[in-house]
Amino acid sequence: MNPPQHLRSDYRHFQPITTRWHDNDLYGHVNNVTYYSYFDSAVNAYLIDAGGLDIHQGEVVGFVVSSSCDYFASIAFPERIEVGLRVAKLGNSSVQYELAVFKAGEPEACAAGRFVHVFVDRQNNRPVPIPARLRAALAELLVAAG
Repeated sequence: MNPPQHLRSDYRHFQPITTRWHDNDLYGHVNNVTYYSYFDSAVNAYLIDAGGLDIHQGEVVGFVVSSSCDYFASIAFPERIEVGLRVAKLGNSSVQYELAVFKAGEPEACAAGRFVHVFVDRQNNRPVPIPARLRAALAELLVAAG
């Protein structure tokens, strides 16, 4: 059975990331858990830049409540990568992102994953509606189901 293809053309936004020396594991490639930090960095950079999320003082913060990743090809320091980002589901207080890690300029992903953010009030950790500016930025990345 062939793994599904995750193509660059399927994603709406790309965040460049430079791998770091300590990303490599004893096997000489980026360790699987590091991909999650790439995902988190790509999403939060977008939320801050495009959505105006204030991670330090804002009333609303995003909590990751679910995540997964599938791996197709390895990457290693000092490769430059790009994390593709799209939104699969946009709810009232939650969003499901789909992400893929590409070697710079390559058409097929080395890994693809998803995670879900629930936006909560910073003070009481209870879900709140996604603020308008943030929702508009996320809507820009929304892809049709299927």
